Amino acid sequence: MSTNSLATVINPSPWVLDHAHLIPAGGQVLDLACGNGRHTRYLQTLGYKVVAADKDLSGVNDLATTDGIELLQADLELANWPFAAGQFNGIVVTNYLHRPHFPHILESLAENALLIFETFARGNEKFGRPRNPAYLLEPNELLNTFGESLKVINFAQTEDRSTHPAVRQSICARRC
Repeated sequence: MSTNSLATVINPSPWVLDHAHLIPAGGQVLDLACGNGRHTRYLQTLGYKVVAADKDLSGVNDLATTDGIELLQADLELANWPFAAGQFNGIVVTNYLHRPHFPHILESLAENALLIFETFARGNEKFGRPRNPAYLLEPNELLNTFGESLKVINFAQTEDRSTHPAVRQSICARRC
């Protein structure tokens, strides 16, 4: 099975499924570090214009000619932040952490825009990768980072012991 066909069977994160409808209708959404595009694909079906950004776009190449989807190949950890202030009505980040982006993410949110962020947290090292503390959130880190600038709608720190065990931290917050 190719990477592109595999991407179509990977379900969106339950956190994204629960909160994506809160993004202003018809808006532009950034799927940061989009990977195989599971969230890009889902958001596009909801009527959003999606910018799918990643250093490797092989998992979303099949979307190159899809209306409402723009692919941006960029190593965001080495290059300058390529997005404008207030550009997005929503930003979705899952399974990715690069703390220097935090101020850029805030700046790129338009008025009334929604941030949906979910990634691995301390404690995940007992289940698998990532194990490096540089890629694991500290307790309440997303809340402490974004809670002062945005209105928090939902926040969670969870330990999932299902078929893919992990420790995650998640936030959904709105720029007001």
